[in-house]
Parts: sequence; structure tokens; C-alpha cells
Amino acid sequence: MSSVSDTLIKTVTHRVNGCIDTANRALGTQLEYPHIGFTLRGRSAGTAHPTQWRVRFNPVLLQQAPDAFFEEVIPHEVCHLVTFALHGRVKPHGSEWRHLMIHVFSVPANTTHQLDITAVQGTTFDYHCDCGPVALTIRRHNKIQRGQAIYHCKRCRQTLVPG
Repeated sequence: MSSVSDTLIKTVTHRVNGCIDTANRALGTQLEYPHIGFTLRGRSAGTAHPTQWRVRFNPVLLQQAPDAFFEEVIPHEVCHLVTFALHGRVKPHGSEWRHLMIHVFSVPANTTHQLDITAVQGTTFDYHCDCGPVALTIRRHNKIQRGQAIYHCKRCRQTLVPG
């Protein structure tokens, strides 16, 4: 498990709170600062939990690319909270969220990050179809092995078989 330094935690907290302050000034709201966690694993850089008013970040990706987090990931996740506070349950990257990203946070409304995920990717297993090889995660591989799932190629729709 990767630990995040106290300095980086303080810097992330400051940026998250700054995003909330920006939203409060721009929208005339009085939103509280969310809870912040560093327990996210896998390929996601961050995730928002609006009903719990918290955000979680991937410590490995944070330490690998802190600038991308401060510029894009943190505003992206905080924007999900602000969108929920203003509009309730709406599409996660819908028009309300996009509007806030652009007009309140002045950040492009990208739905995914472009961070290098090599360090967090995990083991993959080779499967194939007529299109060629397809790498499946260990979770999907295990589901196939247990007979709990069958996966199809996104292009040719053929059943994927072990390579």
C-alpha cells in the first residue's frame, strides 16, 4: 500500500477546499468541505461519493502525477459533489456537470484522465477473437474460469476465448 506524505495530503486538502471555495463564490452557495480519502485503487484517479460528501483519490497515481491531480482530477471530482448539491442525481458527466467544469472551475470537461496507469494496471490475461488479442483483467479472467461470465469482443461481438 502506498502512503501519501503529510505535505501532499495538506496540498490536496487545500486544493479540494479551494475548489469548494471557488464554487461557493461563483454560485452563492455555502457548501461544506468534503471528507477526503486516499484509499482508491486500480486505474481510477479519483472518485466522488456525493451522498456521503466525500472524495477519494488513488495514492499511486497522485504521487506519480501530482500536477495532473491539482489541475484536472481534483476539480473533476469536486465538481461531481457540487453538481449533486445543486441538481441532485443527474448523469455523472451530463450537461450540468460539464457546465460547472467549464464555467465555474475553468477546467476542460474531460470524462477520463490521461495518466500513465502502468504502475496500477495489474495482471492481465490474453484472450482472443477473430479481431485479434484482447487483454482481460484478473477479475474478468476469474469469472470466466468459474463459469460466472462470458465476455464478447466490442468490435466483432464474438465470444472471447483464452489465448
